[in-house]
Amino acid sequence: MIAAIKWNVSPELFDLGFIAPRWYGLLFAIGFFIGYKIMEKMFRLEGENEKWIESLFVYVFVATIIGSRLGHVFFYSWDYYSQHLLEIPMIWKGGLASHGGTLGIIIAIWWYSKKITKRPMLWTLDRLAVPVALVAAMIRLGNLMNSEIYGVATSLPWGFIFERNGETVAKHPTQLYETLAYLLTFAVVWKLFFKTEDKRYRQGFILGVFFIGIFFSRFLIEFVKENQENFEEGMLLNMGQLLSIPFVLAGCYLIWNGLRKPIVVYKKK
Repeated sequence: MIAAIKWNVSPELFDLGFIAPRWYGLLFAIGFFIGYKIMEKMFRLEGENEKWIESLFVYVFVATIIGSRLGHVFFYSWDYYSQHLLEIPMIWKGGLASHGGTLGIIIAIWWYSKKITKRPMLWTLDRLAVPVALVAAMIRLGNLMNSEIYGVATSLPWGFIFERNGETVAKHPTQLYETLAYLLTFAVVWKLFFKTEDKRYRQGFILGVFFIGIFFSRFLIEFVKENQENFEEGMLLNMGQLLSIPFVLAGCYLIWNGLRKPIVVYKKK
């Protein structure tokens, strides 16, 4: 019999009856806190206006929650929520989609760039891509703690038996696969920003690398991931893969466009 890891961790840190904080929320918050510190380091390196950071993270936090929720509602579960409209705001019941969160952030940064920085949105998105890659990894660890969004059965020795969900056979721990892929993406975009000044000022280049690192790895990992919704059964590519393709293509274009255009360095505020 091939060894497997029995996983039965409680999604709650503790339960006092009136409050039961969850690992997912803690990891999400830690990711945002570290991300804030990373942005401070980036802005100090460039001598930028650090007052922009606080408003930036308000925009990003709100956009992530709203975008992720609406992404889940419209991309995965509209048949249900169209009949239960009042449940759409109930994010505590679960149901967030990373593609929707990404779209939400892009829209928020478009507005933020017009109102706050007065610079092209790619300037902000290139910098934001660095901490967001780390936050994405933390969120996938939260999924692991929730025993959710895992893979199909496997005979590999690192398979996880998600006992909390009643599983009796080992499944691919796709949460860990994505965590590692996102951490690698974080390391790459970190180096591009802090160690290669040439790439830092090529608008869209770092964002393009981020898109490919996050969404191409997501596309590949989906092949060993269980479908999230019944309608995905029988599809050649599932919804997560179909939604990832435009981001990968956008990433390729952003890298190409960033390399062919001249470096842009803005006068400090």
